[in-house]
Amino acid sequence: MLKEFIIEAEVAPAYYVDLLEFILKYSDFDDARIVYDRLIFTLEHPLGVINGDLQVGKNIKINFTYPPSLEDKVEKLYDDIFFLIQLFEEELRKSTLYFAWVEGQDIIPEKPSSLTRRVSKALFGSNLLILFIIFLFINIILFILFGLYAVIIILLMQLSIILLSDKLFSIMGEWQITPENPFCHILMYQLPGRDLKFFKEFCGDLLINIKKEIYDKSLALGEPPTCELGREVLRKYGFECTPLNEKSKIINVYDLVKSAASKFGIPTPKIIISNTMLPNAAATGPNPHRGLILLTTGILTRLDDEELLSVIGHELAHLMGRDPIILFSIIAGEFILRLTVLLPIVAVAPLLYVIVIFWLIFFVAKIFEARADLLSAIVIGKPDKLAMALQKIGYRRSEGGGDGIFSWISWDPHPPLYFRIKRLKNLKIIKVESPFLKSAKDVIHGFIDSIRSS
Repeated sequence: MLKEFIIEAEVAPAYYVDLLEFILKYSDFDDARIVYDRLIFTLEHPLGVINGDLQVGKNIKINFTYPPSLEDKVEKLYDDIFFLIQLFEEELRKSTLYFAWVEGQDIIPEKPSSLTRRVSKALFGSNLLILFIIFLFINIILFILFGLYAVIIILLMQLSIILLSDKLFSIMGEWQITPENPFCHILMYQLPGRDLKFFKEFCGDLLINIKKEIYDKSLALGEPPTCELGREVLRKYGFECTPLNEKSKIINVYDLVKSAASKFGIPTPKIIISNTMLPNAAATGPNPHRGLILLTTGILTRLDDEELLSVIGHELAHLMGRDPIILFSIIAGEFILRLTVLLPIVAVAPLLYVIVIFWLIFFVAKIFEARADLLSAIVIGKPDKLAMALQKIGYRRSEGGGDGIFSWISWDPHPPLYFRIKRLKNLKIIKVESPFLKSAKDVIHGFIDSIRSS
């Protein structure tokens, strides 16, 4: 049998051989050799021999030839190699200088993830733990100030957040993608450690000046920024780069979101870009007609177009299902029950109540996340690409099959990553009458299986 895998790489040509040597160093091949930009290897097994050919370029191509009896071994070998590639790229990012622009928008340097930005994204995204804790403290304060009238105030406040969630969420982005300015341009320079340290220690003015000069000589004139132009500008500031240390990428973000939205039969939502290298995507809004999707430059850098399309499909599935409203309604309903029917239980065992109710809410949230995966796979039609995207973003958590039952009982609205990836890889695209019920069944079975294997 012959099987080919293709992985979009962030590795500049100068590091091709380093990547191959890294894979060779941490793999248990029976025979292997590096030939230019290729790693040719064999792995012997009692049932036969796996022959592999890994070639590094703009994309990494891995070809396996093997007997049918070794299908599972090939999948495991590919996962191991994939993990090593992601590990190498993670180290390489530490010495990479990123420049990103959106046409017609302000020139803004890449921002680190601050506590405020993390809390904001958690609050208006899907991390219900932060939201629940914040509202718990707000509830206590309001009850002290207003007594029972606090119930009305709290419910109105929650409703207001839902209705204005798209407005609040848009504050977190630096750039807006529009039909007139649909592209995000990214240049990557993998610099020597000394030069990168200098950049990091410098004030932000230098980076802004470099970005502005590249912008003025390219996008301002109707031309895309190129690695060659970036190299010239960097040289002016005393930094030497070569074509072997650079990569560029142009993403038509608007077309990707528009394409996904049309498949779901909803209007193209407002699109916001946050200039941070943390890979993230989120969607919010009171309904599909007032939706907003946020993407970071980090996720645009790491994923190819088909992977991005599937991730966007996952986020639009949340909008289609009105998940933000439903999850807030669940929290509001729990709040009302806590003050009425469940009040005696809360009074007797408040800590136990909080632990149990948190787990139940997060378990229900896992079903919504599993449904979003399923809807993206069905509507976009590329479950393998969504699985690949999840592997790239959370490869460390997916390695080794997760933490069993502990990954299911944690206060996390997402199912364990290993479960999501395996489910997508095994998914056969068929018509599903109720994606929610199908996802609930899969999540419950996944949870039960984790108990049995513990």
